[in-house]
Amino acid sequence: MSQLKLIHSPSSPFVRKVSVTLAETGQSADVTLEGVKTTALSTADAAAAANPLGKIPALVRPDGPALYDSRVICRYLVARAKSDLYPEERLWDVLTLEATADGMLEAAVLMVYEKRLRPENMVFEDWIEAQWGKVAGALDALNERWMSHLFGPLDMGQIAVGCALGYLDFRHGDRNWRQGRDGLAGWYAEFAKRDSMLATMPSD
Repeated sequence: MSQLKLIHSPSSPFVRKVSVTLAETGQSADVTLEGVKTTALSTADAAAAANPLGKIPALVRPDGPALYDSRVICRYLVARAKSDLYPEERLWDVLTLEATADGMLEAAVLMVYEKRLRPENMVFEDWIEAQWGKVAGALDALNERWMSHLFGPLDMGQIAVGCALGYLDFRHGDRNWRQGRDGLAGWYAEFAKRDSMLATMPSD
């Protein structure tokens, strides 16, 4: 197969989702990595060249335009590998679970940006707490409604949730997301032991 190039940052949870998907579908060796430093205020040239929105991850293909948005990239990689991580018989559940996890990540990343990029005297604490409220609501829904799915056969919904929970540990460990969510915490304790998760631990 033709070589692909992933525009990435090792701290991005959306990049991690792609990297875990590559590992779980046996395609890691088909991709070269190009690391960039990009923020909401400063876009790396390589990211802008691959994605007009300037966001990562972006997957550069030799036979077509670059792909961007982690959900698009993961769907492409799963199709490329002829994997069943988006099983037709439960596709809508998988897509909803993936969207829930990605929504958690978006809110959690915005919390980081608010503290890191805004001048200290302009940080909007109520806005930060509102973002955490979205995360907490999603965590409660996962713990109350989605445990049977999470404990089922591996799919993209599980990968997305695993990467989202890993990011909460990485950037928001003081929030103690496990409290009151024993089922979800127990599932993640086992999921985090997968080789693909251990090989993609985030770093600054």
